Amino acid sequence: MSRLSRIGSRLAVFGITLFAAHASFAGPASMHVTGKANPPIGHYEFCQSYPSECIPSEPDRGPLPLTEERWRKILDVNYTVNTTIKPMTDMELFGVEERWAYPTTAGDCEDFVLLKRKMLINQGIPASDLLITVVLQPNGDGHAVLTVRTDRGDFILDNMRNKVMLWSDTEYTYLKRQSEQNPGAWMKLQDGRANAVASVRR
Repeated sequence: MSRLSRIGSRLAVFGITLFAAHASFAGPASMHVTGKANPPIGHYEFCQSYPSECIPSEPDRGPLPLTEERWRKILDVNYTVNTTIKPMTDMELFGVEERWAYPTTAGDCEDFVLLKRKMLINQGIPASDLLITVVLQPNGDGHAVLTVRTDRGDFILDNMRNKVMLWSDTEYTYLKRQSEQNPGAWMKLQDGRANAVASVRR
């Protein structure tokens, strides 16, 4: 077994422990959607290039039932993409401020999200439960993460960490995400943790 595989296996075991612990979580496990939002310009342009990926492929059947097998897949995809794709800005890669694209060796946060989403769809997780999400970091910078919508809450896959966390356990302020009904549409989020986020910033 390679060193990378051993690390991934240890991470998966650690993740299964977290999986069991989250079963009794009593906080705001799922985000609150409040209405329609404009898509990020990068996603709008991405949809012009990949129109088939921005239309509903199947009806939304509700949050994904989170089994240990699916949890392993989520952890593995997050870790694999984070450790194989090099973080680089669109300006460094393409000479433009914003461009969403599938990365092969390097990319920015949106590109990490696109690849994770595609890999998880290929592993059988419904697109309606894999939602690109825009957040603010504590320093005010914009950032993109992947929300996995499950019956145990909304979990976040982030290129800045290998640990998969409930959205409410992160330090971000949540702004908007893809619609569960239509991957080409976006919805506003009401982040009810404003006080908690403020305390983290202090």
